[in-house]
Amino acid sequence: MRSPKLAALELKRFGRGKLPRAALVAILLLPLLYGALYLWSFWDPYGRLEKLPVALVNEDKGATADGKKITAGADLARNLRESKVFEWHEVSDAEAREGVENGTYYLSLTMPRDLSERIASSSGDTPETGALQVRTNDANNYIVGQISRTVFAEVRTAASTKSSRSFLDKIFIKFSDLHDATEKAAKGADELKSGAAKAKKGSKDLSDGLTDAKKGSGELAGGLKKLDSGAADLETGARQVAGGTQVLADKVNGVAADVRPYLKDNGKKIGDSARLVSDFSQGMRNSLDLVVKTGPTLRSGAHVAADEIAAIHKEECEDEPLPDTELCPKMQRAKVASADVAKIADDIGVLAADSTGDLKKLDAQLKDLQTKADALAKRAPDLDSDLAYAVSKINELNTGAHKVAAGADTLHTGLSTARSGSTELDSGVGRLKKGAGELDSGLYKLADGSTELATGLNDGVDKIPDYDKDARDQRTEVMADPVKLASQSLHKAPNYGTGFAPYFIPLSLWVGAMVAYMLIQPLNRRALAAGASAWRIALAGWLPVAAIGVLQVAALMSVLRWAPGLGLEMARPAGTVAFLLLVTCCFAAIIQWLNARFGAAGRILVLALLMLQLTSAGGTYPVQTSPGFFNAIHPFLPMTYVVEALRRLITGGGLEPVWTGCAVLAAFTAGALALTAVSARRRQVWTMDRLHPELSL
Repeated sequence: MRSPKLAALELKRFGRGKLPRAALVAILLLPLLYGALYLWSFWDPYGRLEKLPVALVNEDKGATADGKKITAGADLARNLRESKVFEWHEVSDAEAREGVENGTYYLSLTMPRDLSERIASSSGDTPETGALQVRTNDANNYIVGQISRTVFAEVRTAASTKSSRSFLDKIFIKFSDLHDATEKAAKGADELKSGAAKAKKGSKDLSDGLTDAKKGSGELAGGLKKLDSGAADLETGARQVAGGTQVLADKVNGVAADVRPYLKDNGKKIGDSARLVSDFSQGMRNSLDLVVKTGPTLRSGAHVAADEIAAIHKEECEDEPLPDTELCPKMQRAKVASADVAKIADDIGVLAADSTGDLKKLDAQLKDLQTKADALAKRAPDLDSDLAYAVSKINELNTGAHKVAAGADTLHTGLSTARSGSTELDSGVGRLKKGAGELDSGLYKLADGSTELATGLNDGVDKIPDYDKDARDQRTEVMADPVKLASQSLHKAPNYGTGFAPYFIPLSLWVGAMVAYMLIQPLNRRALAAGASAWRIALAGWLPVAAIGVLQVAALMSVLRWAPGLGLEMARPAGTVAFLLLVTCCFAAIIQWLNARFGAAGRILVLALLMLQLTSAGGTYPVQTSPGFFNAIHPFLPMTYVVEALRRLITGGGLEPVWTGCAVLAAFTAGALALTAVSARRRQVWTMDRLHPELSL
C-alpha cells in the first residue's frame, strides 16, 4: 500500500465518532491559541497606554526670570494630559506614594517645588538642573516600568529642550552684546593706540623736560643758597635801616617839636627872606652877566690905570720926589690898589673868558637857589603843615623799615626752608627724571601693545557673531536640540504584534505538530507489520501531520489577517503562506523523527528542542544580547532561519534570508525523514525494549 493511502487511513480514524473529530478540530485550532490569541493579547500595547492609571504630582511654585512668570510644572502637566500617554491622575505626593505602593497607580511623576526656579536659573549666573521625580514599583508590573522610562526620557528631553532655549537665547544675546562691546573696545583701543603714541611723545618730552628741570633744580638750589645768604645780609641791613630810621624819626620828631612853633609863627618872615634871597640871586646872576660882558674891557682898563698910576708914582715920587710927603704914600697905596685891581681884573677876565665853565655852574646854582627860594617863599605859609606831613612820612618810613626788617627776617627763614626744599626738589626731580625714562620705555611697550590690542580687537569684532532675533531664534532652536533622531525605518512594523508575529507563528506551528503527533502515530503500525519499505513508512507517518499543518497555516493566517483587532499586514502574503507550509512540513518531519526514534522520551525532547529554539532564535531580543551558549547553538536550529525569513516576508526587505531559510528547512525536512526511515527500519525488528518499554506516555 502506498504512503498516501496509509496517510489517508490514518486520518480516517478521526472520523469515527465525535470525540476523534473534536480532537482533530482541536489540533487544527491549537496554533490559534499560541499564534492568533497570544498576538492578539498584546497586538498594540503602546497604543493603549492611556488606559494605564498614573499619578501626577505638581508641587511646582513657579518662578520669575527677566520679568516673565515661569510655570514649568503647570505647563508640563498640561502637555502630559493633552498627550494622553497615560491615564493621568493629579494627586498629592502622599496619595501618589500610597497608590504606587498598593498598585492603584503603576507609577507616579512628581514635579518638585523648585522646578521652575531651577529651570529659570539656566538664564542666570548660577544655573541648576531641574529634576523630575519618577516613582515606579516593579512588583506591580516590570514592563510598565520599562515603558515609563522610555516615555519619561522623552518628557525630560522636551523639558530640557525648552529650558535650554531660554538659556541659549541669553547666550546668543550675550554674543550680540559682546560683539557691540568688543566693537566699542576696538574703537577705544584705536583711541588708546593714538593716545599711547601721543603719550609716548609726551613722555619723551617729559623726559627731556625733566632733564632740563634737573639742571634748573640744581641751579635753583644754588641760587636759593645765594638768596639765603643775601637774605641774611638783607635781614641785617634791614635791621640797620630800621635802626637808622628809628633814630631819624626820633630826631625829626624832636626837632619838629621845636621848629614847628617857629614855622607856624614866622612863616611870613621866612617867605620874605626867601624872596630876598631870590632877588639877591637874581642880582648876582645879572652881575655875572655884566662881568662876562665887561670883564675883558675892565681888565685892559685896569691894567692901563695901574700902569699909569705906577708911572705917575715913579715919576713923582721916585724920580723926582714931590715936596708934599703925604701925597706919595697915598700914591703908593693907589699904586698898590690899582695893581690889585688889575689882578682882580685879570681874574675877572679869566673868569669871563671861562663863562661856559665855573660861571655857568655858578649861574645854574644861583638859578637853582632862586627857584628854591621862590618855592620856599611860595610854600612859607604852609611850612608847618609840610613839616607835619614830612614828619608823618618819616614816621611811616620808620614803620615800613621795621616791617621790612621783619619781612626780611621772615624772608630769610623762608629762604632757608626753600633752600632745604630745593635740595629735596633737586633730588626728587632726579628721581622723576629716572622714572620718566622708565615711563618712556614703558609707554614704548604700551604703544606696541595698544597697536596689537587694536588690531586684535578689530579682527575679533568680525569673528564675534552678532545675531538678530530671527537668527537667534534659529540658532537657539538648533542648540537646544542639536541632534535630532532622523529615524528612517526601511521596513517599519506598524505595531507590536506585527513585530512579534515572525516569532509566535512558528511557535504555534511547532506546538500544533507536537500535539498532532500525540494523537497520530509517527510510524504507521500496519505498514510496519506488513513489512513496507522504511521510506514508505516514514512518509505515511509524516503526510497526515503535514496535511493538518497546511490546514493549521490556513486557519492561523486567516485569523491573523482578517480577525477584528488584529489585521496582520504582510509585504508578501503569498510568499509568507508558501514559506509557512514549508515550515510546518519541516517541523512535522523533525517532531516525527524524535517521536519515532526515542518513543515516549521523544515528546520530552520535542519540548526541550522547542525551548532551545525559542531562546536562541532571536525572536524578542537580538541573540547577541544572550549568553554565549545561545549564540553557539543559534546557527544550528531551524527556527533561527524561520524567524529571519518571516521578518523579510511580513515587513519587507531583501529575500536572501528567505532563500537561505528555504534551503535550510528543506535540508532539515529531508534529513528528518531520512532519520525517520532509519528508525522505521529498526522498528521492524522486535526487541525486549519494544515489548517491555521502560517509559510509556
